[in-house]
Amino acid sequence: MDFISELRWRGLLQQHTEGLDELLKKGLTRGYIGFDPTAPSLGIGNYVQVMTLKRFQQAGHQPIVLMGGATGRIGDPSGKDAERSLLDLNTIEQNIARQKEQIAKFLNFDTKSENCALLVNNWDFYKNMNAMDFLRDVGKYITVNYMLGKESVKNRIESESGISFTEFSYQLIQGYDFERLCFDMNCPLQMGGSDQWGNITTGMEFIRKKGGKGHGLSTQLLTKKDGKKFGKSEAGNLFLDRNLTSPYTFYQYWLGNQIDDEDLPKLFRVLSMRSQAEIEQLETEFKDNPIRRRELLAEELMLTIHDENALNQAKAATQVVHNPKLSREFLSNLDAETWQMVGTEVGSFTIDRNELQELDFIKLLTEKTQLFPSNGEARKAVQNNAIALNCEKVANAAQKLAPEQAVNGFMLLQTGRKSKYVLKID
Repeated sequence: MDFISELRWRGLLQQHTEGLDELLKKGLTRGYIGFDPTAPSLGIGNYVQVMTLKRFQQAGHQPIVLMGGATGRIGDPSGKDAERSLLDLNTIEQNIARQKEQIAKFLNFDTKSENCALLVNNWDFYKNMNAMDFLRDVGKYITVNYMLGKESVKNRIESESGISFTEFSYQLIQGYDFERLCFDMNCPLQMGGSDQWGNITTGMEFIRKKGGKGHGLSTQLLTKKDGKKFGKSEAGNLFLDRNLTSPYTFYQYWLGNQIDDEDLPKLFRVLSMRSQAEIEQLETEFKDNPIRRRELLAEELMLTIHDENALNQAKAATQVVHNPKLSREFLSNLDAETWQMVGTEVGSFTIDRNELQELDFIKLLTEKTQLFPSNGEARKAVQNNAIALNCEKVANAAQKLAPEQAVNGFMLLQTGRKSKYVLKID
């Protein structure tokens, strides 16, 4: 299946320029997607674009990753109803370095390959250009009338916040990027999400005025049934960096109620790297089993974005958080990172090991963790067999605790049938 046909089958293709099919069928073609370093990690929406480049490469073409060292200093107004906060240069450079590492996991950058991925930073186009050069070499080729006709600009001009000249000029810079890549690197194709079509066509206009021919292709944004973007958790974006979105949170997102069963077929086709035959087989096999389809999608994304160890940790943490029937043996197999995942989800308390030996169990419940407001209520809970430590009921309210009771430096405290807490022993 060729590149455009695959995007169309997956429900990703939004639009493309006339003649692009014929161009791609002639042989190896270069195409690029830009990534602005406005965050320290790529999000799940960026992942869709990275996978577009991967599919492009698998189809025999050569992908170019354009890092927005320049455009990231401004901020794209597309899809935004207010001005972005400008980042300092050091933060932008750090973000670029982190995003480069993430992208390198998905694309083949091996120079021995004819269609190895290439990486370019658009700051190189502008770092030696002064304001007069920009006005003469860039601003001269696109009229204000043309720029005002863009939907992203119209929406902002009509909004209460308006649009600054800085963001207004963004499309000039992105358009000039396309011109440079087209003529300097023989890259006639720019791709991006559907919200980038206006910027893509500005670049095509730059190229046309310089006597060349540029092509564009846009993909549909990853949205839910209600039109909202996927990947927005309660804490913000769903990041690919495990330090910003833990593997447990990432895994649980695909299993949870943030996703409707009706969205699963679309998600599988957009996010999975399985073949058409494999996906269609899964759709048939698990048509009436949405839980298993969720698990398959979550597992594939965990293995692709993280690794097998992270998947196993997330599965184990899921058991600790949600399974009411655990055993000490199960807990003994958890590593420290899995314990941390559980603690982040259910709540945790850190206790000094020397202090722990001075505490009786009631003081732990009342003074240290404040899980119970009084000694009397804590004793009553113990008497009613409502408290468990490391999956074993606590029968003696006056018992002392010892660091040796910890499992790899942690303890699991359960109060009632559902409430769980992690005790970390320092």
